Amino acid sequence: MKIAFVVSEVEDIIKTGGLADVAKALPLALQAMGHEVCIIMPGYQKVLASQAPLENIATTTQTHSAFKLFKTNLQDVPVYLVGHAYFDRKDLYAENNVAYEDNGQRFAFFSHSITEVLQAVDFIPDIVHCNDWHTALTPFFIKQHTMAAHTAQIPALFANTKTILTIHNAAFQGIFRASEIAELNPFHHAVLLDHLGEVNMLKVGIHYADKITSVSPTYAQELLTDLGSHGLHLALQNRSIDLQGILNGCDYTQWNPETDEHIPAHFSIADMSGKDVCKKALQEEFNLPTSPNVPIFGMVCRLTQQKGFGYIVPILGQLMQHNIQIVIVGTGEPFVCQQLRDFAQIHPEKFAFLEGFKPELAHLVEAGSDFFLMPSEFEPCGLNQMYSLAYGTLPIVREVGGLKDTVVGIDTNALKATGFSFDKPYPDALLTCIRRAILLYLEQPETYRLMQERAMRTKFTWTKAAEEFVHLYEVALR
Repeated sequence: MKIAFVVSEVEDIIKTGGLADVAKALPLALQAMGHEVCIIMPGYQKVLASQAPLENIATTTQTHSAFKLFKTNLQDVPVYLVGHAYFDRKDLYAENNVAYEDNGQRFAFFSHSITEVLQAVDFIPDIVHCNDWHTALTPFFIKQHTMAAHTAQIPALFANTKTILTIHNAAFQGIFRASEIAELNPFHHAVLLDHLGEVNMLKVGIHYADKITSVSPTYAQELLTDLGSHGLHLALQNRSIDLQGILNGCDYTQWNPETDEHIPAHFSIADMSGKDVCKKALQEEFNLPTSPNVPIFGMVCRLTQQKGFGYIVPILGQLMQHNIQIVIVGTGEPFVCQQLRDFAQIHPEKFAFLEGFKPELAHLVEAGSDFFLMPSEFEPCGLNQMYSLAYGTLPIVREVGGLKDTVVGIDTNALKATGFSFDKPYPDALLTCIRRAILLYLEQPETYRLMQERAMRTKFTWTKAAEEFVHLYEVALR
């Protein structure tokens, strides 16, 4: 098949979150299976300045504005970059935590450009795979292009092209005043749906895409509920027959304790001694006492309420009564950051917080911790719990979304357990779960070791995910 992957960011080119990981790994896995794949993304200022050499493919006129088209490569996959003043800015979506006011127009323009990009590079795909609200208008514009061709009695280049929309996080829907989006001026009747004067880009994508996926099976079920869909449940219930949850994979070339270049010592199931070296290095990095017998709870994430800080912060005082250490690394909401900074000052020998992100520190936290905290309010898929499993760092998760699909809690199935889980959205439920982990670590070291081994044998590959997507593409084409 010929597959065009349309996305707003790609790892190794530019990245702000997990979407970029998927946008690198899935196209590469599809290409490795023998399919012909290209990626189309915005030509952000940082990308055009850093990606060398860039091939200037064409200057093409889209409905409302001309844009330049550049080409680079992600290994063997061609990547086409849509260059326009809309993307000639310091960052991708926002500056100083304030979203660009014209994001609706920016990404509507990008979605509208896709048909011209594909024609300019002579790539008429079987599948156009879109991702999140930034590209969710693409299925609509492809169908409009086909209708216009039929009306003009000219060849409809995309008549046989099918569109897939993957929802990575339904909390972000792209809701804007339609009157502020020039790309939509002729199409208000088709895109306003049920929003008075507003266009919900993700909902438009749900309405017009041929198939819809989410990033885990449990999240697909949650999206059909009022609570789990952030208000999209009716739209998704109408398309439930076309909705499928496909679990993201993990890039084990980057996240492998036997080969990880970011950690001070390698380790494996057969020889775990290197993990003790990593634990000591983690303690030294964060100025914590270097005791090998104190359990370390690590956390690397965006510092938002979604990640469970409404559960974590209220119980920190009680956790400090135990002989444990906690290391948290990340950036995010100023209020959460301030709470963590204050707590780190009060308990410097037990609690460490770094506001920032460095890849090498993320790897060190995964390798050196005994447990990894992911008590999310909701989690469409999650990747850190997969990394944690690979490093024998037992995850502590809430039973939602992809966390439920990837971590087996000890109280759910002791014989297959790979971590610890809780269900109720309350701080006390998390506190009980963490205390359960502390007791097992201190009093049942053999059980802890067996869980580590089981966790490290657990694999979630992109090859498996790609196979499921290929099957879905085939169903769509039929």
